[in-house]
Amino acid sequence: MSSETFVQLPTIDFCNSDLKPGTSEWELLKSQVWKAISEYGSFRALYGKIPLHLQKSFLGEVKEFFDLPLQTKKRYVSEVPFDSYSMSILPASLRESFGVGDPTTLKNCEDFANVLWPQGNPSFSKNIHAFSKQVSEFEIIIRRMILESLNLENYQDHHMNATTLFLRIMKYHGMPEGTKTTDALSPHTDQNLITILHQNQVDGIEVQSKDGEWTSVELSPDHSFVILIGKSFNAWTNGRLRAPYHRVRMTGNEARYSAGFFTGFKAGHFLKAPEELIDEEHPLLYKPYDYFEFLKFLKTWVPNAKPYQCGLKAYCGV
Repeated sequence: MSSETFVQLPTIDFCNSDLKPGTSEWELLKSQVWKAISEYGSFRALYGKIPLHLQKSFLGEVKEFFDLPLQTKKRYVSEVPFDSYSMSILPASLRESFGVGDPTTLKNCEDFANVLWPQGNPSFSKNIHAFSKQVSEFEIIIRRMILESLNLENYQDHHMNATTLFLRIMKYHGMPEGTKTTDALSPHTDQNLITILHQNQVDGIEVQSKDGEWTSVELSPDHSFVILIGKSFNAWTNGRLRAPYHRVRMTGNEARYSAGFFTGFKAGHFLKAPEELIDEEHPLLYKPYDYFEFLKFLKTWVPNAKPYQCGLKAYCGV
């Protein structure tokens, strides 16, 4: 049963470290990453390799998008599940979001911008692309540390080549005066491999530990990120990694802007747990599945799902 007793999410500082595999600093950070995800499936990261001016430009571009007229934003429609512009009207607040497929490719950012700004918006495309590339490099570092911790280094090249990045931008509108704290995004797990979250100065993300306790994560808009393990990594490791439940709760009247960078397997690639992780003590949990086909299933399954019900188990559980 979940508890409202708040605990501290681990913080790992990558800012002043030599992030080269095999070094003593790498090994120290790797042990901290493994300990954090073993306990929480998540941690707060300080990563100083992304210039502050790029972080501020990125958040500025996000705000500019949401400031567009509603009819303009509605023009963005994608065939990828959950990527199209969407707006959720909640009892006491409003949430908007949209997605960009593989923003590490500049053309994808330009194609997205051209839908909303027919005359083009080079600044938007450039900043979204540059920031996404930097975050992608950080995600690769974290994933490599996890694979090394599992003694699965021989899967690294295949893992990196078979995956892609998805970007989802969200705006949580401020709460009316006198409104109490409310769930702006209900407790859920992410369905991908790894999620990296970045935001402006307005907090709201909370993560649940394996003991059911919630932790409220405080982030500065500079160098701070939240790392979350997703259900696909839980499936690929045959249950060795836990995908934590998390939620967003709003309290003040200031808008919260956040960006989620989701790593997932490419369409057509079947996610299958390595044979090394399957034995009598750890029987296979999920049948091999195509991540994109799973997302299509979720599109129709989620609206009727019960709280804390596992979509992946419903789709391909053994």
